[in-house]
Amino acid sequence: MKPVICYLYRNLATFANMIMIDDKLVSDELFEKKFVCDLGACKGACCVEGESGAPLEEDELDILEEIIDEVKPYMRKEGIDAIEKSGLYEIDTDGEYVTPLVNGKECAYVTFDKTGTAKCSIEQAYRDGRIDFPKPISCHLYPIRITELKDFTALNFHHWPICKPAHTCGAKLDVKVYRFLKEPLTRKYGESFFEKVEAANNLLESQSETT
Repeated sequence: MKPVICYLYRNLATFANMIMIDDKLVSDELFEKKFVCDLGACKGACCVEGESGAPLEEDELDILEEIIDEVKPYMRKEGIDAIEKSGLYEIDTDGEYVTPLVNGKECAYVTFDKTGTAKCSIEQAYRDGRIDFPKPISCHLYPIRITELKDFTALNFHHWPICKPAHTCGAKLDVKVYRFLKEPLTRKYGESFFEKVEAANNLLESQSETT
């Protein structure tokens, strides 16, 4: 299916260009903005800041149950205490499944290295070959946020000031958001979808060259 330009409300006040790819509506910001995480600068702030934990998909709830014994050795005592008190996940004020927090701050699955940088205990267990689940897809896809609509799935760019170092790094390396997120986009939607995302980018670039 050839990507086409269409328009949607981003909110009550603004419009956003969206690219339709299959049944996905992809924000043009994923093709325009540059982004590469810079943990040395941000210290993993996205795992610490915010009003609730990381969003979880329903199928990930069972996965957490299956892998928690392998993940616990990588967790801090504070994180283990949090999941023993609240469970492996919670429901936030929006009615969404999320990871628990430690004292209203960092994700319960966060651990800190000697530099104070937040790391994911789930991802560490994965990298060590203990589990085959990299981490929640919402974390893997960030700064993309997924919204399920009636007939479509919207993929939007999430604006967060704490990610300023990632914008700086992305601009320096000249890496667009969607390219930085090739692995999680492919993990979530498959190689064919990512190829169509590449095609959409090429289309947008060719259009900009002729205007």
